[in-house]
Amino acid sequence: MPAAAAADHRGMRVTFRRLPDHQRGGALVERGDGVTYWLDGGPVTAELPHDLVHFTVERTLGIADGIWGAIAAGVVFHSMHHRAGRRPPHAAERSAALIKANRDRLQRAELLGGFVERVSQVPQPTAASLAAFARVYLTTLPGGDVDLPSVAAAAAELRAMGDRWRALSVGDELTVEWPDRLRLRPAPLARPRRASNRVRVSR
Repeated sequence: MPAAAAADHRGMRVTFRRLPDHQRGGALVERGDGVTYWLDGGPVTAELPHDLVHFTVERTLGIADGIWGAIAAGVVFHSMHHRAGRRPPHAAERSAALIKANRDRLQRAELLGGFVERVSQVPQPTAASLAAFARVYLTTLPGGDVDLPSVAAAAAELRAMGDRWRALSVGDELTVEWPDRLRLRPAPLARPRRASNRVRVSR
């Protein structure tokens, strides 16, 4: 297999740096194809960064069509800035096509991330409390119900990631790996319409 093709099948590395509180943070995203982006984030605090919350939840739940599966597949959101590596041909067009084809799934992942974050704040969630949370927070969820035991597992993983983040000193980094199997399927690009060579004759 050519080196370029092999690079397409590596996982993705994402590095978050612990900055002083209230400084604006972000993450360095090293995609499997060798392209690197900086992802802008919000102000840094002792709480998990928003993007790391979604990373943890989506990876634990095996969500390939969420925010991070989209980034792994080539989506470039407005908050991302190219740092290094040669971008593939038609990168902007492919990114737009992926977003358009998966808009509902991306919204679903956003809602699930917020839901699991709220569940993680409950010390010992029960099946009844999970169901109650779901009725409140997931009323607009595209695609129907979720597996509540999996949500509980993701909430536990989120608490563990929170402990790792709070243990960091200012200047420390936390690097996480996104598996290659969790990537959005590529969306076909729209072909430009070819101009007709026929001449219309008016009568």
